[in-house]
Amino acid sequence: MGRNDFLTTRRGAMTSVVALGLAATVAPRSSVAQAFPKPKAPLVISVMDIAGDLQLSQAAIEKFAAMHPDLVSKFVFTQGPAPELVAKLQAQQAAGRVDIDFVLTGTDGVAAGLENGIWVEILPKYAAKLPDLEQIYLPGAWAMQKMARGQAFIDDWYPSGPLLEYAPDRVKDLPDSAEALLVWCRAHPGKFMYARPANSGPGRTFVMGLPYLLGDKDPLEPINGWDKTWAYLKEINKYIEYYPSGTAATMKELAEGSRDIIATTTGWDVNPRYLGVVPEDYKVATLKGFHWVSGANYVAIPKGVSEEKLGVLLDLLAFILQPEQQAFMYDHGYMYPGPAIKNVSIEMAPKDSQDCFRRFGRPEYAALIADNPIEPPLDTKPMVAMFDKWDREIGASK
Repeated sequence: MGRNDFLTTRRGAMTSVVALGLAATVAPRSSVAQAFPKPKAPLVISVMDIAGDLQLSQAAIEKFAAMHPDLVSKFVFTQGPAPELVAKLQAQQAAGRVDIDFVLTGTDGVAAGLENGIWVEILPKYAAKLPDLEQIYLPGAWAMQKMARGQAFIDDWYPSGPLLEYAPDRVKDLPDSAEALLVWCRAHPGKFMYARPANSGPGRTFVMGLPYLLGDKDPLEPINGWDKTWAYLKEINKYIEYYPSGTAATMKELAEGSRDIIATTTGWDVNPRYLGVVPEDYKVATLKGFHWVSGANYVAIPKGVSEEKLGVLLDLLAFILQPEQQAFMYDHGYMYPGPAIKNVSIEMAPKDSQDCFRRFGRPEYAALIADNPIEPPLDTKPMVAMFDKWDREIGASK
Protein backbone atom coordinates (compact mmCIF):
# COMPACT_ATOMS: atom_id res chain seq x y z
CA MET A 1 0.00 0.00 0.00
CA GLY A 2 2.41 3.15 -0.88
CA ARG A 3 1.52 3.58 2.72
CA ASN A 4 4.75 5.19 3.80
CA ASP A 5 3.18 8.49 2.75
CA PHE A 6 2.16 9.45 6.27
CA LEU A 7 3.92 10.54 9.43
CA THR A 8 6.37 7.83 10.43
CA THR A 9 4.05 6.97 13.32
CA ARG A 10 0.78 5.66 11.86
CA ARG A 11 -1.56 2.75 11.15
CA GLY A 12 -7.72 -2.76 14.58
CA ALA A 13 -10.16 -4.80 15.57
CA MET A 14 -12.90 -7.10 15.81
CA THR A 15 -12.27 -10.37 17.55
CA SER A 16 -15.14 -11.82 15.54
CA VAL A 17 -13.24 -11.09 12.34
CA VAL A 18 -9.73 -12.14 13.26
CA ALA A 19 -10.77 -15.26 15.15
CA LEU A 20 -12.22 -16.96 12.06
CA GLY A 21 -11.47 -20.52 11.11
CA LEU A 22 -9.54 -23.39 12.58
CA ALA A 23 -6.72 -22.98 15.05
CA ALA A 24 -3.63 -21.61 13.37
CA THR A 25 -0.43 -23.54 13.30
CA VAL A 26 2.97 -21.98 12.82
CA ALA A 27 4.99 -25.15 12.68
CA PRO A 28 7.06 -25.55 9.51
CA ARG A 29 5.34 -27.66 6.85
CA SER A 30 8.01 -30.30 7.20
CA SER A 31 10.34 -31.23 10.00
CA VAL A 32 13.10 -31.56 7.41
CA ALA A 33 13.86 -28.04 6.23
CA GLN A 34 16.65 -27.10 3.87
CA ALA A 35 19.89 -26.60 5.75
CA PHE A 36 21.48 -23.18 5.56
CA PRO A 37 24.93 -22.30 6.87
CA LYS A 38 24.74 -20.75 10.31
CA PRO A 39 26.29 -17.29 10.33
CA LYS A 40 29.91 -17.29 11.49
CA ALA A 41 29.02 -14.19 13.51
CA PRO A 42 25.71 -12.44 14.23
CA LEU A 43 24.50 -10.55 11.16
CA VAL A 44 23.53 -6.96 10.58
CA ILE A 45 20.30 -7.10 8.59
CA SER A 46 19.13 -4.16 6.48
CA VAL A 47 15.34 -3.66 6.35
CA MET A 48 13.83 -1.25 3.80
CA ASP A 49 10.26 -0.08 4.45
CA ILE A 50 8.41 1.39 1.47
CA ALA A 51 4.91 0.91 2.93
CA GLY A 52 4.91 2.49 6.38
CA ASP A 53 4.83 -1.04 7.75
CA LEU A 54 7.46 -0.56 10.46
CA GLN A 55 4.68 1.00 12.52
CA LEU A 56 3.23 -2.51 12.79
CA SER A 57 6.07 -4.97 12.29
CA GLN A 58 9.14 -3.39 13.87
CA ALA A 59 8.34 -4.72 17.35
CA ALA A 60 8.13 -8.28 16.03
CA ILE A 61 11.32 -7.91 13.98
CA GLU A 62 13.29 -6.54 16.92
CA LYS A 63 11.89 -9.30 19.15
CA PHE A 64 13.41 -11.84 16.73
CA ALA A 65 16.83 -10.25 17.20
CA ALA A 66 16.42 -10.28 20.99
CA MET A 67 15.51 -13.96 20.94
CA HIS A 68 18.27 -14.93 18.47
CA PRO A 69 21.42 -12.95 19.33
CA ASP A 70 23.49 -15.72 17.76
CA LEU A 71 21.89 -14.96 14.37
CA VAL A 72 21.31 -11.19 14.35
CA SER A 73 23.36 -8.49 16.02
CA LYS A 74 20.98 -5.73 14.92
CA PHE A 75 18.50 -4.64 12.32
CA VAL A 76 19.10 -1.39 10.44
CA PHE A 77 15.80 0.19 9.36
CA THR A 78 15.40 2.63 6.49
CA GLN A 79 12.37 4.05 4.73
CA GLY A 80 11.91 5.23 1.17
CA PRO A 81 9.36 5.89 -1.58
CA ALA A 82 7.92 2.84 -3.31
CA PRO A 83 8.49 4.02 -6.91
CA GLU A 84 12.28 4.19 -6.42
CA LEU A 85 12.82 0.71 -5.00
CA VAL A 86 12.85 -1.34 -8.20
CA ALA A 87 15.49 0.77 -9.95
CA LYS A 88 17.62 0.83 -6.80
CA LEU A 89 17.54 -2.92 -6.36
CA GLN A 90 18.10 -3.59 -10.05
CA ALA A 91 21.23 -1.45 -9.96
CA GLN A 92 22.53 -3.25 -6.86
CA GLN A 93 21.76 -6.67 -8.34
CA ALA A 94 23.50 -5.79 -11.60
CA ALA A 95 26.57 -4.71 -9.61
CA GLY A 96 26.46 -7.85 -7.45
CA ARG A 97 26.29 -5.79 -4.26
CA VAL A 98 22.81 -5.96 -2.74
CA ASP A 99 22.67 -4.04 0.52
CA ILE A 100 18.91 -4.32 1.14
CA ASP A 101 18.13 -7.66 2.78
CA PHE A 102 14.45 -7.49 3.67
CA VAL A 103 11.70 -5.32 2.18
CA LEU A 104 8.40 -4.26 3.75
CA THR A 105 6.05 -3.32 0.92
CA GLY A 106 2.47 -2.82 -0.14
CA THR A 107 0.72 -4.29 -3.15
CA ASP A 108 2.28 -1.64 -5.39
CA GLY A 109 5.83 -2.69 -4.52
CA VAL A 110 5.00 -6.37 -4.82
CA ALA A 111 3.51 -5.80 -8.26
CA ALA A 112 6.48 -3.79 -9.50
CA GLY A 113 8.92 -6.32 -8.04
CA LEU A 114 7.19 -9.27 -9.69
CA GLU A 115 7.06 -7.42 -12.98
CA ASN A 116 10.80 -6.78 -12.86
CA GLY A 117 11.98 -10.05 -11.32
CA ILE A 118 13.73 -8.64 -8.24
CA TRP A 119 12.37 -10.98 -5.52
CA VAL A 120 13.67 -14.35 -4.36
CA GLU A 121 11.27 -17.14 -5.35
CA ILE A 122 10.73 -18.66 -1.92
CA LEU A 123 7.93 -21.09 -2.76
CA PRO A 124 7.93 -23.93 -3.48
CA LYS A 125 11.69 -24.30 -2.96
CA TYR A 126 11.75 -23.27 0.70
CA ALA A 127 8.26 -24.41 1.72
CA ALA A 128 9.65 -26.54 4.54
CA LYS A 129 10.87 -23.37 6.30
CA LEU A 130 7.37 -21.91 6.48
CA PRO A 131 3.99 -22.84 7.98
CA ASP A 132 1.12 -24.03 5.78
CA LEU A 133 -0.01 -20.62 4.59
CA GLU A 134 -3.44 -21.66 3.36
CA GLN A 135 -4.24 -23.07 6.80
CA ILE A 136 -3.05 -20.11 8.86
CA TYR A 137 -4.08 -17.07 6.78
CA LEU A 138 -7.48 -15.46 7.07
CA PRO A 139 -9.50 -16.10 3.88
CA GLY A 140 -9.06 -12.54 2.61
CA ALA A 141 -5.33 -12.62 3.30
CA TRP A 142 -4.96 -15.99 1.60
CA ALA A 143 -6.71 -14.66 -1.51
CA MET A 144 -4.16 -11.86 -1.68
CA GLN A 145 -1.24 -14.11 -0.76
CA LYS A 146 -1.80 -16.20 -3.89
CA MET A 147 -1.24 -13.09 -5.98
CA ALA A 148 2.35 -12.84 -4.71
CA ARG A 149 3.46 -15.96 -6.59
CA GLY A 150 5.46 -17.30 -3.65
CA GLN A 151 7.81 -14.30 -3.77
CA ALA A 152 6.29 -12.07 -1.08
CA PHE A 153 4.32 -12.85 2.07
CA ILE A 154 1.53 -10.97 3.82
CA ASP A 155 2.43 -9.85 7.32
CA ASP A 156 -0.69 -7.74 7.93
CA TRP A 157 -4.06 -7.47 6.20
CA TYR A 158 -7.28 -5.48 6.26
CA PRO A 159 -10.57 -5.22 4.35
CA SER A 160 -9.51 -1.64 3.50
CA GLY A 161 -12.23 0.29 1.66
CA PRO A 162 -13.28 2.28 -0.29
CA LEU A 163 -14.76 4.54 2.35
CA LEU A 164 -15.60 8.22 2.31
CA GLU A 165 -14.39 10.29 5.24
CA TYR A 166 -16.06 13.63 5.82
CA ALA A 167 -16.43 16.59 8.14
CA PRO A 168 -19.97 16.32 9.54
CA ASP A 169 -20.14 20.02 10.39
CA ARG A 170 -19.52 20.91 6.73
CA VAL A 171 -21.27 18.08 4.84
CA LYS A 172 -25.02 18.19 5.37
CA ASP A 173 -25.97 16.51 2.06
CA LEU A 174 -23.82 13.38 2.24
CA PRO A 175 -23.95 11.38 -1.04
CA ASP A 176 -25.04 7.76 -0.74
CA SER A 177 -24.08 6.39 -4.17
CA ALA A 178 -21.35 6.86 -6.78
CA GLU A 179 -23.78 8.85 -8.92
CA ALA A 180 -24.74 11.02 -5.95
CA LEU A 181 -21.05 11.65 -5.21
CA LEU A 182 -20.59 12.94 -8.75
CA VAL A 183 -23.60 15.23 -8.35
CA TRP A 184 -22.21 16.43 -5.02
CA CYS A 185 -18.82 17.19 -6.61
CA ARG A 186 -20.49 19.26 -9.34
CA ALA A 187 -22.22 21.29 -6.64
CA HIS A 188 -19.06 21.56 -4.49
CA PRO A 189 -16.11 21.74 -6.92
CA GLY A 190 -12.72 21.19 -5.32
CA LYS A 191 -14.16 19.81 -2.08
CA PHE A 192 -13.61 16.10 -2.84
CA MET A 193 -10.15 14.57 -3.09
CA TYR A 194 -8.28 11.31 -3.45
CA ALA A 195 -4.54 10.80 -3.90
CA ARG A 196 -2.63 9.32 -6.84
CA PRO A 197 -3.42 5.57 -6.84
CA ALA A 198 0.17 4.44 -7.43
CA ASN A 199 1.22 6.16 -4.19
CA SER A 200 -1.87 5.87 -2.02
CA GLY A 201 -3.73 2.93 -0.54
CA PRO A 202 -6.99 4.89 -0.22
CA GLY A 203 -6.50 6.31 -3.72
CA ARG A 204 -6.14 2.97 -5.44
CA THR A 205 -8.82 1.37 -3.24
CA PHE A 206 -11.27 4.09 -4.29
CA VAL A 207 -10.47 3.47 -7.96
CA MET A 208 -10.59 -0.34 -7.61
CA GLY A 209 -13.90 -0.12 -5.75
CA LEU A 210 -15.67 1.89 -8.46
CA PRO A 211 -16.25 -1.06 -10.87
CA TYR A 212 -18.35 -2.74 -8.16
CA LEU A 213 -20.23 0.45 -7.36
CA LEU A 214 -20.90 1.20 -11.03
CA GLY A 215 -21.62 -2.36 -12.21
CA ASP A 216 -18.73 -2.62 -14.67
CA LYS A 217 -18.43 -5.84 -16.64
CA ASP A 218 -15.12 -7.06 -15.13
CA PRO A 219 -13.86 -5.40 -11.93
CA LEU A 220 -10.56 -7.30 -12.16
CA GLU A 221 -9.77 -6.21 -15.74
CA PRO A 222 -9.07 -2.46 -15.71
CA ILE A 223 -8.17 -2.04 -19.38
CA ASN A 224 -11.00 -3.92 -21.07
CA GLY A 225 -13.56 -4.23 -18.27
CA TRP A 226 -13.81 -0.74 -16.75
CA ASP A 227 -15.68 1.31 -19.35
CA LYS A 228 -18.00 2.86 -16.76
CA THR A 229 -15.19 3.40 -14.27
CA TRP A 230 -12.89 5.28 -16.65
CA ALA A 231 -15.79 7.43 -17.85
CA TYR A 232 -16.68 8.20 -14.22
CA LEU A 233 -13.08 9.04 -13.27
CA LYS A 234 -12.80 11.42 -16.21
CA GLU A 235 -16.05 13.14 -15.28
CA ILE A 236 -15.31 13.52 -11.56
CA ASN A 237 -11.81 14.69 -12.51
CA LYS A 238 -13.38 17.97 -13.65
CA TYR A 239 -14.25 18.82 -10.04
CA ILE A 240 -11.02 17.69 -8.33
CA GLU A 241 -8.42 20.41 -7.91
CA TYR A 242 -5.35 18.15 -7.91
CA TYR A 243 -4.15 14.69 -6.86
CA PRO A 244 -1.58 14.63 -4.04
CA SER A 245 1.33 12.23 -4.29
CA GLY A 246 0.33 10.56 -1.02
CA THR A 247 -2.57 10.05 1.36
CA ALA A 248 -1.21 12.23 4.16
CA ALA A 249 -1.93 15.41 2.21
CA THR A 250 -5.59 14.47 1.83
CA MET A 251 -5.90 13.94 5.58
CA LYS A 252 -4.34 17.30 6.36
CA GLU A 253 -6.52 19.13 3.84
CA LEU A 254 -9.66 17.48 5.24
CA ALA A 255 -8.66 18.55 8.76
CA GLU A 256 -7.80 22.09 7.64
CA GLY A 257 -11.09 22.55 5.79
CA SER A 258 -9.89 22.87 2.19
CA ARG A 259 -11.59 19.50 1.42
CA ASP A 260 -14.86 18.26 2.89
CA ILE A 261 -14.87 14.62 1.68
CA ILE A 262 -11.90 12.38 0.89
CA ALA A 263 -11.36 8.73 -0.01
CA THR A 264 -10.18 6.68 2.94
CA THR A 265 -9.82 3.15 4.31
CA THR A 266 -10.38 1.65 7.74
CA GLY A 267 -6.76 2.15 8.77
CA TRP A 268 -6.52 5.66 7.37
CA ASP A 269 -9.71 6.48 9.28
CA VAL A 270 -8.70 5.12 12.70
CA ASN A 271 -5.01 5.93 12.90
CA PRO A 272 -5.01 9.63 11.90
CA ARG A 273 -7.76 10.30 14.43
CA TYR A 274 -5.67 8.47 17.05
CA LEU A 275 -2.69 10.68 16.15
CA GLY A 276 -4.76 13.86 16.19
CA VAL A 277 -4.15 14.62 12.51
CA VAL A 278 -7.88 14.38 11.79
CA PRO A 279 -10.53 15.46 14.33
CA GLU A 280 -11.87 12.57 16.38
CA ASP A 281 -15.51 13.29 15.52
CA TYR A 282 -15.13 13.06 11.72
CA LYS A 283 -17.29 10.36 10.13
CA VAL A 284 -17.05 7.65 7.46
CA ALA A 285 -19.63 6.36 4.99
CA THR A 286 -20.03 3.83 2.20
CA LEU A 287 -21.79 4.10 -1.15
CA LYS A 288 -24.64 1.97 -2.53
CA GLY A 289 -23.38 -1.34 -3.92
CA PHE A 290 -20.32 -1.27 -1.67
CA HIS A 291 -17.76 -4.09 -1.86
CA TRP A 292 -14.63 -4.11 0.25
CA VAL A 293 -11.40 -4.19 -1.75
CA SER A 294 -8.86 -5.66 0.63
CA GLY A 295 -5.30 -4.53 1.18
CA ALA A 296 -2.17 -5.88 2.80
CA ASN A 297 1.47 -5.30 3.48
CA TYR A 298 4.05 -7.88 2.51
CA VAL A 299 7.61 -8.86 3.24
CA ALA A 300 9.93 -9.86 0.42
CA ILE A 301 13.59 -10.79 0.04
CA PRO A 302 15.58 -9.29 -2.86
CA LYS A 303 17.62 -11.54 -5.11
CA GLY A 304 21.31 -11.33 -4.34
CA VAL A 305 21.31 -11.81 -0.56
CA SER A 306 23.86 -14.32 0.72
CA GLU A 307 22.93 -17.90 1.62
CA GLU A 308 23.62 -17.35 5.32
CA LYS A 309 21.38 -14.29 5.34
CA LEU A 310 18.67 -16.06 3.36
CA GLY A 311 18.38 -18.78 5.99
CA VAL A 312 18.02 -16.22 8.78
CA LEU A 313 15.52 -14.18 6.79
CA LEU A 314 13.34 -17.22 6.18
CA ASP A 315 13.41 -17.89 9.92
CA LEU A 316 12.39 -14.27 10.49
CA LEU A 317 9.51 -14.62 8.03
CA ALA A 318 8.19 -17.71 9.82
CA PHE A 319 8.58 -15.89 13.15
CA ILE A 320 6.50 -12.91 11.99
CA LEU A 321 3.67 -15.31 11.11
CA GLN A 322 3.36 -16.64 14.66
CA PRO A 323 0.22 -15.55 16.58
CA GLU A 324 2.18 -13.77 19.31
CA GLN A 325 3.95 -11.63 16.73
CA GLN A 326 0.81 -11.09 14.68
CA ALA A 327 -0.81 -9.48 17.72
CA PHE A 328 1.56 -6.53 17.25
CA MET A 329 -0.14 -5.87 13.91
CA TYR A 330 -3.17 -4.35 15.61
CA ASP A 331 -0.93 -1.37 16.43
CA HIS A 332 -3.03 1.82 16.59
CA GLY A 333 -5.41 1.00 13.76
CA TYR A 334 -2.90 1.49 10.93
CA MET A 335 -4.27 -1.66 9.25
CA TYR A 336 -7.76 -2.50 10.50
CA PRO A 337 -8.01 -5.25 11.73
CA GLY A 338 -4.28 -5.88 11.12
CA PRO A 339 -3.36 -9.51 11.81
CA ALA A 340 -3.18 -11.67 8.69
CA ILE A 341 -3.64 -15.06 10.35
CA LYS A 342 -6.51 -16.77 12.15
CA ASN A 343 -7.15 -16.74 15.88
CA VAL A 344 -5.30 -13.57 16.88
CA SER A 345 -7.73 -11.67 19.09
CA ILE A 346 -7.52 -8.05 20.19
CA GLU A 347 -7.00 -9.32 23.75
CA MET A 348 -3.59 -10.62 22.63
CA ALA A 349 -2.50 -7.13 21.53
CA PRO A 350 -0.55 -4.67 23.70
CA LYS A 351 -2.68 -2.61 26.09
CA ASP A 352 -2.15 0.64 24.17
CA SER A 353 -3.58 -1.05 21.05
CA GLN A 354 -6.63 -2.19 22.99
CA ASP A 355 -7.10 1.30 24.43
CA CYS A 356 -6.83 2.83 20.96
CA PHE A 357 -9.54 0.62 19.52
CA ARG A 358 -11.89 1.26 22.37
CA ARG A 359 -11.67 5.00 21.79
CA PHE A 360 -11.10 5.39 18.04
CA GLY A 361 -12.54 2.22 16.55
CA ARG A 362 -15.99 2.33 15.01
CA PRO A 363 -18.69 -0.14 16.12
CA GLU A 364 -20.23 -0.06 12.64
CA TYR A 365 -17.15 -1.69 11.11
CA ALA A 366 -18.12 -5.10 12.53
CA ALA A 367 -21.36 -5.15 10.54
CA LEU A 368 -19.78 -3.62 7.45
CA ILE A 369 -17.14 -6.35 7.37
CA ALA A 370 -19.61 -9.14 8.12
CA ASP A 371 -22.33 -8.01 5.70
CA ASN A 372 -20.47 -6.91 2.56
CA PRO A 373 -18.38 -8.86 0.04
CA ILE A 374 -14.58 -8.71 0.44
CA GLU A 375 -12.81 -8.69 -2.91
CA PRO A 376 -9.10 -9.00 -3.70
CA PRO A 377 -7.33 -6.05 -5.29
CA LEU A 378 -6.16 -6.19 -8.88
CA ASP A 379 -3.52 -8.78 -9.67
CA THR A 380 -0.01 -7.54 -10.31
CA LYS A 381 -0.03 -6.94 -14.09
CA PRO A 382 -3.54 -5.43 -14.17
CA MET A 383 -2.60 -3.18 -11.26
CA VAL A 384 0.50 -1.89 -13.05
CA ALA A 385 -1.61 -1.34 -16.17
CA MET A 386 -4.24 0.53 -14.13
CA PHE A 387 -1.60 2.79 -12.56
CA ASP A 388 -0.19 3.61 -16.00
CA LYS A 389 -3.59 4.35 -17.56
CA TRP A 390 -4.68 6.48 -14.60
CA ASP A 391 -1.41 8.46 -14.69
CA ARG A 392 -1.77 9.12 -18.43
CA GLU A 393 -5.47 9.75 -18.72
CA ILE A 394 -6.47 11.18 -15.34
CA GLY A 395 -3.51 12.39 -13.33
CA ALA A 396 -1.71 14.00 -16.27
CA SER A 397 -4.59 16.41 -16.76
CA LYS A 398 -3.73 18.07 -13.43
